[in-house]
Amino acid sequence: MAPAVFLLWLGPRPVVKSLRAFSTAVSPATHAARPSPRTTGRISRSERQLRRKALPPRTEKMAVDQDWPSVYPVAAPFKPSVVPLPVRMGYPVKKGVPMAKEGNLELLKIPNFLHLTPVAVKKHCEALKDFCTQWPAALSSDEKCEKHFPIEIDTADYVSSGPCIRNPKARIVTLRVKLSSLNLDDHAKKKFIKLVGERYCKTTDVLTIKTDRCPLKRQNYDYAMYLLTVLYHESWKTEEWEKRKTEADMEEYVWKNSSSEKSILETLLQIKAAEKNLEVNKEELLGTKEVEDYQKCVVSLKNEGENEINLSQYKESVKRLLNLT
Repeated sequence: MAPAVFLLWLGPRPVVKSLRAFSTAVSPATHAARPSPRTTGRISRSERQLRRKALPPRTEKMAVDQDWPSVYPVAAPFKPSVVPLPVRMGYPVKKGVPMAKEGNLELLKIPNFLHLTPVAVKKHCEALKDFCTQWPAALSSDEKCEKHFPIEIDTADYVSSGPCIRNPKARIVTLRVKLSSLNLDDHAKKKFIKLVGERYCKTTDVLTIKTDRCPLKRQNYDYAMYLLTVLYHESWKTEEWEKRKTEADMEEYVWKNSSSEKSILETLLQIKAAEKNLEVNKEELLGTKEVEDYQKCVVSLKNEGENEINLSQYKESVKRLLNLT
């Protein structure tokens, strides 16, 4: 038995591997007692019913003589529980009526003017009176306003229901001014009209400049004023080629120092010389009624073109001028 026991002792033995020791110590805070939903105070059934019950809308509590500016003091989205109006909006389904105001998203999208009622506007005006001055006595009429403030600026603001509150048309600025209010002589006025082209209305004598190149309204306003300033100063400049302009190059026919004036003056002087009346000077001849009528007919014929009315008037003026009637 001894050898057998010896062999068994020399045989393979199980290998014991050492493991890393981890601390199993836990801080006292880990075992702190946590409140359980079951341990919290229970809500009674009556309290649940009170919480679930919705409060009545403000429109039911609102008095008939309610101070509306206190309800909508500033701009705010539409509130169906506050507005005591049966407002409906939306596309009617199956030929029905539009949706009511309760839960209507279409009414929330668009801006409203419930804060700008006549009573609210009146209150605002009363509050701003202390900061305003009286209207100037010198501007008692529209004519005086146009005289002292000849430039008129037109802009527009838009309200949209889209996701963006900016409208690209809101940046457009329109400037209007009468050419008669500007300090221009005959040459400057004609050159000014030539520079602006179709922006000038001859019937109303109004120049219209519309600017929309810049992204902001203020920038377009500054650009319009810049254009008006440049046009004014450029119209007063006289280029070298303008000094060499002939009668055929003029934008409109001018009677003074024209060939028609010289020819009619020579004709009248010859008639007076034949009548042996040498005391008449040029100014007296050009100031007669017959010559003035002839001047108007020639100017209208040159500027407006030949038509039946102008030709008949020109014919009658020549007859009166030469005593052929």
